[in-house]
Amino acid sequence: MKNVDLLVGAQWGDEGKGKVVDILGSEVDVFVRYQGGANAGHTVVVDGQKVVFHLLPSGMLYPGKLCVLGNGLVLDPEQFLNETSELYARGQDRARLAISPHAHVVMPYHKLLDKLQEEARGKGRKIGTTGRGIGPCYVDKYARSGLRVEDLIDPDVLRERLTYILDEKNQLITKLYNQKPLPFDEIYEPAKKWGEALAPYVADTRELLRRAVDEGQHILLEGAQAALLDIDHGTYPYVTSSSTSASGAFTGTGLAPNDLTRVISVVKAYTTRVGEGPFPTEDFGDDGEKLRQNGGEFGATTGRPRRCGWLDIPGLRYSMELNGANVIALTKLDVLTGMGGIKVCTSYDLDGEKITKWPTDTRKLAELKPNYEILPGWNEDITWCKKFEEMPANAQAYVKYIENALNVPVALIGVGPDRNQTINRGI
Repeated sequence: MKNVDLLVGAQWGDEGKGKVVDILGSEVDVFVRYQGGANAGHTVVVDGQKVVFHLLPSGMLYPGKLCVLGNGLVLDPEQFLNETSELYARGQDRARLAISPHAHVVMPYHKLLDKLQEEARGKGRKIGTTGRGIGPCYVDKYARSGLRVEDLIDPDVLRERLTYILDEKNQLITKLYNQKPLPFDEIYEPAKKWGEALAPYVADTRELLRRAVDEGQHILLEGAQAALLDIDHGTYPYVTSSSTSASGAFTGTGLAPNDLTRVISVVKAYTTRVGEGPFPTEDFGDDGEKLRQNGGEFGATTGRPRRCGWLDIPGLRYSMELNGANVIALTKLDVLTGMGGIKVCTSYDLDGEKITKWPTDTRKLAELKPNYEILPGWNEDITWCKKFEEMPANAQAYVKYIENALNVPVALIGVGPDRNQTINRGI
């Protein structure tokens, strides 16, 4: 019997997907990252110890598991080797790791071009990129001028391909951005060493996953970022460079759509966003700052303070439909403790008209005025709660409100940062 779960972020990322993956981990056989790159930051807290993954699947902390980096991911070799080295040093390299030979590689010129392009956009046109080369790497992938992991493993192929690729990049760097060209050997020699270090991990990941599906193993597909940052369906151009919604899992792994058995949508109990772009429910006052401080809303990858605001029901309905969500994992409910009245956006005003659907036009999103329903808050500590019934009545009511508004059951509730601070309602 097929047993393939897909876990996606429902908002603009940072919903706590890493924690949810970690909670499910004991029941999972195969963990898969299928898109994005080192611009992701999945934080897991186990026994008070925080571990942040940027490229590695969160299942790396579990012994005897298979962790896969799929073909849809863009691999930063330096970041990958740093992460694995840190795990080895801690004695936490517990899982078997496999990398697709078809995953594209983030090269130094991608990072340089990422920063130069963002600077050239000027004030008011910046996207808010992390500068880690993710976008330029995906550009090369679709322009068919990228380097894949398999290219790094063969020094002769690497030299041949890098020769003409770097010549093209240096034309951009010198003539468009007026910067010094990148010397060939300074790129080639480290890349060759990366290939040597990556080679032991490379495997036919599509075949590995096909076999796992056929054997009925429990597979968890772990997305990075979130649905509203999807390159096709998000708030373009203020999006990431990959398919972050459920559909990206298939192109990013080689699995088929009918292999999927369930979509778990991770929803933060409020809303945050990093970088530029529209954010209808952003709170610029004391409540927004309180959410930021209480929730520790600073980027795991960049350290940037996140923009904070209230739950957006129309945006979440759009996300649930886009991803075909079966259940919700609700995170960071404890952060709302002591907030007093809790705002929930139920509709918007646009050009004098009340609308209840999420506009797909980014320009309209920037002009929305949210209409809020204010729900009663609670002051009681909920971080100790193990059962839904142990929570204050108003906290229970908030969860039920979300379920009714989205018509999707909440199967998991995060009431604190640690793995054990979770209420499982049958996920």
